[in-house]
Amino acid sequence: MITLISFGQLRPLRHIDGFVLSALLLFGSGCAVAKGSTAPPISQPELQAQPILLADASSQTPPSGNDSDASQDEPFDPFAKSDVEGMEEYDPWEPLNTKFFEFNRQLDRWILKPVAKGYNAVVPNIVQVGISNVFYNSRVTPRLLNNLFQGKFKGAGIEAGRFLINTTVGIGGFFDVAQRFNLTTPEEDTGQTLGFYGIKPGPYLMVPLLGPYTVRDLIGYGGDIALNPIYWLIIPAMHNIDAIPTVVDVDELAATYAISIGARATEIVNDRSLNLEKFQGVEESTLDLYAAVRNAYLQKRAKAVRE
Repeated sequence: MITLISFGQLRPLRHIDGFVLSALLLFGSGCAVAKGSTAPPISQPELQAQPILLADASSQTPPSGNDSDASQDEPFDPFAKSDVEGMEEYDPWEPLNTKFFEFNRQLDRWILKPVAKGYNAVVPNIVQVGISNVFYNSRVTPRLLNNLFQGKFKGAGIEAGRFLINTTVGIGGFFDVAQRFNLTTPEEDTGQTLGFYGIKPGPYLMVPLLGPYTVRDLIGYGGDIALNPIYWLIIPAMHNIDAIPTVVDVDELAATYAISIGARATEIVNDRSLNLEKFQGVEESTLDLYAAVRNAYLQKRAKAVRE
């Protein structure tokens, strides 16, 4: 989905990007923020970095050579009976969630989608795919660590190999060269790790500018930020900790925020552009769009934890 905001993978500083600062960017400069999904042959996620694409009910994972992994990319039937035993749509905050859902949907309709259409008109698709790959490649650390946390050492090795190959031969991750060597693995995030250790999803919630989550996944979203060393290098709050190196001077806060917001906005618009056709007609063909998004999101996350 888009997070619009999300989806994918971002978050301490990303908290700022995804919430208030992204809103300022949207309304102040006409650029939108979103997170995302990718088009083939992208090996893209998200983060877990669900965009608020009106139907963003799924975060993407890199393509896999295995049939079982490939099935993750198949669309979910929003109203199909879940094949995950014990999964329930626990939505005690539905009245508030529906309001946030409508806010996100209208923001996508009137701001993000038009911006993405303009972006799509001037940026070639191959460049959009490359940009999406670069952002995905930059979030290798949370994926690798969450594989280790779950005891999936093969997956961690694949993530390390993908990063090494794509960063070098793939020119900073612009080209997904590793995919040619079948170095693909399901994306792991902190929310899945929490579920792996038996922590229940908790209530479903729709977050303004970000999209659908459960309480567990929202906590995991913050965990993914904390696990990403890129944010340690630029977050001003870290500048007073001698043990953590920084690449931005503490006096250059404006530049720090401008760069981080600009990067996040680019990722969101780019991912929304890649998905312009994906959600075409969803609104018109679904009677209860809110319930459809909730059902599909919960199915997707339950399946990710189970696998």
